[in-house]
Amino acid sequence: MGVFDHILLGFQVTFQPANLLFCAIGVLVGTLVGVLPGIGPVGAMALLLPATFKGTPTSSIIMLAGVFYGAQYGGSTTSILVNIPGEASSVITCLDGYQMARQGRAGPALGIAAWGSFIAGTISVIGLMFIASSLSKAALSFGPPEYFALMCTGLIIVTYLAQQSVLKALMMALVALSSEMRGWILSPAFHASPLESMN
Repeated sequence: MGVFDHILLGFQVTFQPANLLFCAIGVLVGTLVGVLPGIGPVGAMALLLPATFKGTPTSSIIMLAGVFYGAQYGGSTTSILVNIPGEASSVITCLDGYQMARQGRAGPALGIAAWGSFIAGTISVIGLMFIASSLSKAALSFGPPEYFALMCTGLIIVTYLAQQSVLKALMMALVALSSEMRGWILSPAFHASPLESMN
């Protein structure tokens, strides 16, 4: 089966009435939860995970995806209306959206946020459909050198972004390294000889 066969199969599964209902419920509840500042999409999915236990796996995943996208959009509502971002990705919406709301244009600001969220989400899902297989192959080919390079890149970015106090950034990087190494040093494989650890 090619990429387009998989896409067609996905559309056939998605457009079943039960799955569309689960998606609509997920988007509605996710939007309501996304309005609450501080919870965010991941927290909303964690809170609503028990609601998916009785459904089929496909319907449950579709509902959780709807919760995620609804919570992403719901966070922009409080950003526009009261200048409080509902979650981290809505911080930038405060800059323009709240100013539009102060000028009496809250409705167009919410509409622009909805259309922007829809267009960006659609383009990203379409792009993911075509590159998911190559991304999974690249992720499975990662070994210890690649993980080490990613970890070093993250630590370099942390120290670069904290330009005011490099010493504090380096201390936080050392705390991150020490918390990561703690489980590795305490593991029995660390204290075993190379021949014992291979068994």
